[in-house]
Amino acid sequence: MPEVRGDLVFQDDFEASSLDLSAWSPYYLPHWSSRAASAATYELSDSCLTLSIPPEQGLWCEGDHKPDLRVSGIQSGNYSGPVGSTIGQQPYREGLVVREEQQPFWGWTPNGGYVELRAKARIGPRSMVSLWMVGLEDQPERCGEICVMEVFGNAIVSGGTTPVGMGLKRLRDPSMPQDFEVVPLPIDLRDFHTYSVEWAAGEASFFVDGAQIRSCQGAPSYPLQLMLAVFDFPDGIHTDPVPSFTVDHIRGWNVAEQLVA
Repeated sequence: MPEVRGDLVFQDDFEASSLDLSAWSPYYLPHWSSRAASAATYELSDSCLTLSIPPEQGLWCEGDHKPDLRVSGIQSGNYSGPVGSTIGQQPYREGLVVREEQQPFWGWTPNGGYVELRAKARIGPRSMVSLWMVGLEDQPERCGEICVMEVFGNAIVSGGTTPVGMGLKRLRDPSMPQDFEVVPLPIDLRDFHTYSVEWAAGEASFFVDGAQIRSCQGAPSYPLQLMLAVFDFPDGIHTDPVPSFTVDHIRGWNVAEQLVA
């Protein structure tokens, strides 16, 4: 683990019997569908949060999002405009309109610092898991992403090597570079590992189990919300194991001054 400068400002060890709804929303971008249709399947036990996608879970934005997608996720912020508007976080196509208006929600939305996830996952070749941090989009251009970790099941090869994606994604922020890389690492996704990012003064450095893997210049200079999810891209045949993402903790420290929206 790199030397962490500053104070511990956020910690969720998932030891409570219920999810902390002051920090997390258990709905995945609900403005494009609804809370009912985007609710995560999850449980809290043994001081862990486990997100999963059982076979009976429905599609997200069924009939509109291509390819078909199922998802269970939590996020530490949410913002959208009124029904029928195009104001909303992370639109997946041009012309997308809000189906269910959401009240603005800001849980923990850091602007710099050190963010750490300890987690394990079980996914098949049609599933993926990720922790990413994105702009709140209270201003449309404040939408850039720091991807802390992203793993697709169909990229995992035998022999204990896991390709882990990490870096910056410009999305629709013209001021940000696109600097994302998938790095093969000698880890087993089914075991607990620590994924982290240190983000300050426009630089983001990425670590796995305390070892620095890469560094990027041009990181966002505005607050970001955390998003943590397991995804499944169904092919009509339920042959995979139930995709799951088990989180031991998420923690955050200040590196310099911590700003909150």
